[in-house]
Amino acid sequence: MQAQQSTVDAGEVAKFEAMAAEWWDPNGKFKPLHMLNPCRLDYITTQIAAEFDRDLGAAAPFDGLRILDIGCGGGLLCEPMARLGATVVGADAAERNIPVAQVHAEQSGLNIDYRHTTAEDLAAAGEQFDIVLNMEVVEHVADPLTYLTACQQLLRPGGLHICSTINRNPKSFVVAIIGAEHVMRWLPKGTHEWNKFITPDELFDLLGKAGLTPVDRKGFVFNPVRWDWSLSDRDLSVNYVTAALKP
Repeated sequence: MQAQQSTVDAGEVAKFEAMAAEWWDPNGKFKPLHMLNPCRLDYITTQIAAEFDRDLGAAAPFDGLRILDIGCGGGLLCEPMARLGATVVGADAAERNIPVAQVHAEQSGLNIDYRHTTAEDLAAAGEQFDIVLNMEVVEHVADPLTYLTACQQLLRPGGLHICSTINRNPKSFVVAIIGAEHVMRWLPKGTHEWNKFITPDELFDLLGKAGLTPVDRKGFVFNPVRWDWSLSDRDLSVNYVTAALKP
């Protein structure tokens, strides 16, 4: 099949290429993701267990499930999914991320299929997955609807799509850009563009237009006193996550 037109934004890819070597440094440029990861994993594993009737207390609860982590970076989500027994494909448009992820997986004794490719090319090749993880990517692509449609095509019927991103409002500008990039310096300046942020209602609408059925959304909320993240049913004002199914 002919590859679909890519939604990759070359400028966005270049930002992450420049930071590739730091993916597994918990105090480096990806410190925010390391801090957020336990909260992300809590949501992801709970949604997968509920949808596919899996016991998270089992030795390999995701055995038999094929998972795609699109925009996998250095593999911060791929590795725990593999440890839970899933067959994992990690894909990223930033070529330099792939060897970093491969080396770390080998050092960890994990078998993960990492590829320098796009959602559109995977869909054109007819790849199919039970779960697509689409975390903190949609705000970096050139055409969110085309991108989400490719993610939908990658799912088997009944498949689960989990997507997180950043809300667009004055608070998110202060917290995610001024705070994270300029004050705390958790991220290099220019990592995010506020006008590319997507509100929860906009994302639900895009997911529906892409052929998915949204079923859940929650906020990721940072507590500066406890210095940790938690899930919230009500506060989606900055970071948030959604779950959607393919009919």
